Amino acid sequence: MLHEILPSGMLQCNCSVFGDETTREAIVIDPGDGTDLQRLLAYLKLQGLAVKAIFITHAHIDHIGAANKLKALTGAPVYMNPSDQELADHIAIQAQWLGMPEPDRPEIDTPALDGDTLTLNETPFHILHTPGHTQGSACVYAPTLNLLIAGDTLFRDSVGRTDLPGGNPRQILASIHTRLLTLPADTRVICGHGPATTIGREKERNPFLQD
Repeated sequence: MLHEILPSGMLQCNCSVFGDETTREAIVIDPGDGTDLQRLLAYLKLQGLAVKAIFITHAHIDHIGAANKLKALTGAPVYMNPSDQELADHIAIQAQWLGMPEPDRPEIDTPALDGDTLTLNETPFHILHTPGHTQGSACVYAPTLNLLIAGDTLFRDSVGRTDLPGGNPRQILASIHTRLLTLPADTRVICGHGPATTIGREKERNPFLQD
């Protein structure tokens, strides 16, 4: 399984591309804000990958802004938890906050609900609803890869901010403790921004998660 992390856009969102080496199909998670989409497209072309699904961990512009463009270029459906639809509908306001060009309003094709599974060949990617950073925040857990894509829910030595619309500090801690810290300690965590970590490391060292 190919896995490439491409920090994208003004806020350097960690876009993940998973590509099956047999089928040459790919899943793109969080394609970024759209300002440097060509870098993602160049990687897909280099590897000969056809995108079969675009998954959005939450509807902040730095994660979802490129979704419509990527969908138009690849024909792949966009998956997102419907609890973030209101955030997606107000992407123009988010662009104003950051002083960046307004992307197309994202169109969500398929609701991504807790317990749903995307597959790439025979590799499952399980969707975990983890509200708190936003109401629709979700993580993707690939047990056979020993890997978690955490979006902006969990970071190395930190957790996602909760002072933006849809944020809830109690909720994010509950999501992390009940949905993420219960995963195997050696699970590698790809965060929405910044360096990777492991579940075990964050359980032991993350100051926001200590009793």
